[in-house]
Amino acid sequence: MTDAQETAADVSLRTTGGGPPDDGESSAAEAPIPLLEPREGIPPVIADEDALAEVIAAFAAGSGPVAVDAERASGYRYGQRAYLVQLRRAGAGTALIDPVACPDLSGLGEALSGAEWVLHAATQDLPCLREIGMIPSRLFDTELAGRIAGFPRVGLGAMVEGVLGFVLEKGHSAVDWSTRPLPEPWLRYAALDVELLVDLRDALEKELDRQGKLEWALQEFDAIASAPPAEPRKDPWRRTSGMHKVRRRRQLAVVRELWEARDRIARRRDVSPGKVLSDTAIVEAALALPVNVHALAALNGFGHRTGRRQLEQWQAAVDRARALPEAQLPQPGQSVTGPPPPRAWADKDPAAAARLSAARAAVSALAETLNMPQENLITPDTVRRVCWEPPAEVSAESVGAALAGYGARPWQVEQVTPVLVAALSA
Repeated sequence: MTDAQETAADVSLRTTGGGPPDDGESSAAEAPIPLLEPREGIPPVIADEDALAEVIAAFAAGSGPVAVDAERASGYRYGQRAYLVQLRRAGAGTALIDPVACPDLSGLGEALSGAEWVLHAATQDLPCLREIGMIPSRLFDTELAGRIAGFPRVGLGAMVEGVLGFVLEKGHSAVDWSTRPLPEPWLRYAALDVELLVDLRDALEKELDRQGKLEWALQEFDAIASAPPAEPRKDPWRRTSGMHKVRRRRQLAVVRELWEARDRIARRRDVSPGKVLSDTAIVEAALALPVNVHALAALNGFGHRTGRRQLEQWQAAVDRARALPEAQLPQPGQSVTGPPPPRAWADKDPAAAARLSAARAAVSALAETLNMPQENLITPDTVRRVCWEPPAEVSAESVGAALAGYGARPWQVEQVTPVLVAALSA
């Protein structure tokens, strides 16, 4: 029995840090215990093929679910690649793998293909794990489990403390994980991130089962595991922070040219785009439309630390936008499919606006009754689409089919259909 299991045996579901209300049978939560060191110490970082082969064999021979985590260098490096992969499994212990030195982990992924992978906030780590050949067929997401179970705080630290009664070390989540060699305190933090993940999974499974929500969670996990990779975002430059200030098409062209120039430089230098040029500077240049380097240098974000050569490359991007013919300027808004923004519904279709108001209120009340966030009960976009274009004949069958057509899982269809039928029929 592990340390965490012994604690969980004393208090089946801790509530330090916030959790679903208990049934009145559990005793008062004890003070949380600081978790300072991995049980077997900090393992060596796997950075060559021979050591990786040993890890693959050990984890293939292990038993039960495997805890998986990945550390990225967001804010420091270009993209979202993994710079450290952590795993833990009964019978195998903990492994820390350097995916820069061992960029192909498909052999490890295949060795674990039949196991359930336990991740926290799986959708954040799965893209970078997929890049190195690690793709689960089954998973358990402890963050999503916490949401469905009704925990108000679902960060890993809050969940481990609230459910298991241990306090994880904090402070290294936002460091530059591309650093080599990785400092020992960072490695300790990384190992502890998977130390109790399987214990947390087991406790949350029991709680979900107690609430009658386990099947709901399993459907959500299956949907995540089977989802295809996300399509590349169209016109990613439109997500520049502060874009709401940019109205004219010529100014939009400046944002696009500067964003694309910044992206090329950031990719080539392998640094975060924000370290090359800030979003604030891009928007400032778009609004001002500077006619030369001198005017550009006077803007916020292009100060004295920006060299002459850099100023010239940014001014060249502005000049390209200024020279574009009218026909090649971007349109003010993205072309979108589906209903218009809800704020426009009252003017475009008052009846649809009334349906949406009733549906939102009904879904909100149901989510409160089920003790879970509305967006986990059903996505707001799905509700909007059904309210904008409801079935010609509103019934449980037609509304349920519409929800399923928009990707709602069977449990969501079962729970949400009755309240939407009532809202659409009102």
